[in-house]
Order: sequence, then C-alpha cells, then structure tokens
Amino acid sequence: MIIVTGGAGFIGSNLIKGLNELGHEDILVVDNLANAQKHLNLNGLFMADFLDKQKFLDVLPSLQNITAIFHQGACSSTTETDGEYMMRNNYQFSKVLFHHCIDRKIPFYYASSASVYGNGDNGFTEERACEYPLNVYAFSKFMFDQYVLRYLKANAVSSPVVGLRYFNVYGYQESHKGSMASVAFHFFNQLREGGKMRLFEGSQDFRRDFIFVEDVVRVNLHFFQQAQSGIYNCGTGEARSFLDIAHIIQQLETEKTEIEFIPFPDYLKGKYQTFTQANLQALRNSGYTKPFVSLEEGVKRYYQRLQSHQGFFTTSFQLGVASE
Repeated sequence: MIIVTGGAGFIGSNLIKGLNELGHEDILVVDNLANAQKHLNLNGLFMADFLDKQKFLDVLPSLQNITAIFHQGACSSTTETDGEYMMRNNYQFSKVLFHHCIDRKIPFYYASSASVYGNGDNGFTEERACEYPLNVYAFSKFMFDQYVLRYLKANAVSSPVVGLRYFNVYGYQESHKGSMASVAFHFFNQLREGGKMRLFEGSQDFRRDFIFVEDVVRVNLHFFQQAQSGIYNCGTGEARSFLDIAHIIQQLETEKTEIEFIPFPDYLKGKYQTFTQANLQALRNSGYTKPFVSLEEGVKRYYQRLQSHQGFFTTSFQLGVASE
C-alpha cells in the first residue's frame, strides 16, 4: 500500500494519477475534506481507501504493508499568520510521520518548498547559505528540511528519504486553492468572467521558476524508482515573468484580451519572492535527465483542460508519465 497525504489536494492528486498510470491503485488517500470541493480532485483517480487527516496519526501504527509514503499534505498559504497552527500542521506532524517511516524502513518522500530561499540573494542551491524564509509557511518548511538533514547526517538510514523543494507549480486540479492557485488559473477565470487579466504593478520584472505539475509528478516518480536520499530542487531552472503567462494566454484566446495592472498590496511587501530560479545540479546528479515542459506548452495543456473539464481529471485522461 502507498500512502499519499494531501491526496485530495493539488500536487497530491496529480501524483496519484501518475502512480495510477504506473499500475498502482492500492493507495490510501489522507486528507481533510472540510473544503468539500476537493472531492472533485478524487473523481478521476483510482484508490483503495480514504482517511481523514485528523485520524491518520492515530491509525498509522496499525497500518500494515506500507511500501511508501508521499507526504504532500500541508498548509500552503503564504499569507497565514497563525504561526502556532503552521508549525503544528507542517512541522510537528511531518516529524511524527518521518520517524514512523525511519523506524519501519518505509521510503519517505515529502514536499518542501522553494520559499525557504526567501528573496534569493545568495542563489537557489540546496545549501544553508541560500536559505532565509520570508514568511511562517516558508519557515515551517525550512525547519523540517533542517531537521531531516541533521538526522540524515547523524544517522544511517536504510530506506530513502527525499524532500523536493517545489518552485512555482501550476496545472490541473488546483481550483480549490482559491487565492493560492496559480496565476494561470486566475487569468483564465478572470477572462471567463468577462474581465481583464490583472497583474500587480511591476509584474514584468517579477520572474519565477514556473514548473508544470506533470514535471513535478515525473520528478517524484524518478525518486520513487531510485534508492537515494536527500533534498532536491524541483523547478525548471528557468525564470519567466508573470507577464509572460498573460501573453501566452492572450495567444491562446480566440478573442482580444486586455491586461490591467493593479497596485502591489501592502500585506505582501517584504514577504514576496520577486525572483526564483532553481539550481538543478543536484537533481541532474541524481540521474534525472528528462527535459522540462516549456511554459508555453504547459500553459497550453492546462488552458485546454480548463476549457474542457474545468481543470479536473477524468478516468480517461492521461498524464503520460508512464511512457516517458
């Protein structure tokens, strides 16, 4: 049995789709459906069971024949201000799950974040000198990464432990994320509602490493099929602007669209990454050699899925990860 925490979420549900396409259906989905809309992310997937997150740690010791745990569940809001909640949810919960896997020799793959690098003054390489989180979400991810690295340095482990620092992921099945959904999702819906694509002033200079969710799945499955441990960047290595995404969507639209620039909000000042670009040396050294989907192609695939099925999977939809 494979366990995917956050399995009804954005990356978690895409990962389950990738596992399905490799022939895995004995999957336990762990999540919180307080946001009932997230059930739509599970409709096109094949799984064995579902368990509410609040009951998971109580039940975990009794679960047998676990072959791997993909820990994707977290509070991902970069604007959350309740630090106690964030650390309990993202840090303490993760520590318990990590030690359960280490003690029982269960491969453990977890979601970290490129937000640990902060403004990136010292680059985006997996080393301490580059890390300076700007908000408590980033701090919770930073703290768990440091905990894992200290443990791995001090202790020999006999099963893989892999953390992936996701850069700006966009793609299928993110509608439940609301304000935290990708800019591509928001642009699409702004146009559907008859409006203009709205960007913060200065967006032509805000450049991020945007990675298509299909690539995130491929990177996860690469490590699932290897036997190594470490923390790796999961990005494309290429920074593009938010304005680039707006222009790509303009090319995809059949009618003329407009762009409106709005003031940059005060609540994001000092907490917002204006530039990210993954250093891919460690990932490439791990043996991952596949090219990444271009921003133009990724936005096109996502745009087409938003048009046809509001961005959701159906059982006939294929990511294509099994054949690559």
